[in-house]
Amino acid sequence: MTDHKNTIETLYTSAEAATLDIETFVSCFGQDGYARDIPSQREFRGSDIALVASGMAEAFPDIHRELFSIDVSGDTVVVELAIRGTHRGTLMTPEGPLAATGKVIDVPCCDVFRMKDGKVAAFHCYNASPIMQQQLS
Repeated sequence: MTDHKNTIETLYTSAEAATLDIETFVSCFGQDGYARDIPSQREFRGSDIALVASGMAEAFPDIHRELFSIDVSGDTVVVELAIRGTHRGTLMTPEGPLAATGKVIDVPCCDVFRMKDGKVAAFHCYNASPIMQQQLS
């Protein structure tokens, strides 16, 4: 049986500021895998999947995701977490780039993963975008 929890933990570790490893992050996805940011309705496929980790690390160079729980049920993994960091770089938003504000974020989030053959087939990120926007204004 594939260890989905281990794959997801590797994905998160590779996206942390202290251990940023875009190649490892992307390698957690299957060939047809994708990531979707639900609040912005943006979807990332192929080489663009790297932007999920690199974009956040650029905007928040000290980005950290505190994982509260990882629940695995068959090929579905649900993670409850908080995204934390200091806005010191440009954040790409659906409205356009947001210049650094120097403000700290602590954003509640729930990520849902669908796994196939030990890799991420689908990653849906349900982050509390309104809370982040409020914290950055």
